[in-house]
Amino acid sequence: MHITTKALVLRGVDYKESDRILTLLTQEQGKLTASARGCRKKGSAIAAGCQLLAWSELVLYDYQGRWAVKEAAVERLFQGVRNDIVRLSLGCYFAEAAELLAVEGEENTPLLSLTLNSLHALDKMPEKPLALVKAAFEWKAMALAGYEPRMEGCAVCGTAPPEEPRFHLREGVLHCARCREAVGDGISMPLSPPALAALAYILHGDPRRLFSFQLAGEPLTQLADTAEAYLHTQLERGFSTLDYYKSLQLS
Repeated sequence: MHITTKALVLRGVDYKESDRILTLLTQEQGKLTASARGCRKKGSAIAAGCQLLAWSELVLYDYQGRWAVKEAAVERLFQGVRNDIVRLSLGCYFAEAAELLAVEGEENTPLLSLTLNSLHALDKMPEKPLALVKAAFEWKAMALAGYEPRMEGCAVCGTAPPEEPRFHLREGVLHCARCREAVGDGISMPLSPPALAALAYILHGDPRRLFSFQLAGEPLTQLADTAEAYLHTQLERGFSTLDYYKSLQLS
């Protein structure tokens, strides 16, 4: 059995002398695991298409009950990302998060499109602050995975927009500063009106224009810090790629 699909390489693990196990996010079948036999050999015809973060057209075949790569043709390598270690580390974080949020064998075109668009932003939109790209990816990815925050107004008193708005990380809701105790245990973080407007755009705007908004200064810091904290709180885990990205930011 053979299938032809376009796929983004989310992860690669070397094994044996020249092989690699790939985690792919495909157009038709969502997340798949496939072996790329011999891809690390010099002159391998499939080597380029099996690189981390490569967007490729792959021919996969069933090899002893598992997928294996027969052919790989590169569609895009996001070279601008590869040439910058900070952008590359952030792109790898996007891939690690997408791998966690995707379900094996379950089509997820929105998540694939989000990840590709975010890599495109890193590659071709140098004017966009990395904090903005990262925050937009995190908020949208969480929404697509079923963790979309409730933005209708204060979750306690209903005031819209909330007065001195805060976002509760565990409950995923907005609330007024004065309603903090009624929301329950956990951490709440401030989101100013400009940050809330940006969040509404990320969640409900045209996904093809995800990064077509402006935000800077303290509102951007609020949007970015809350996005990361919300993702960590809901998924209950960290990411080694994110740790590396943040270490580069501090160096």
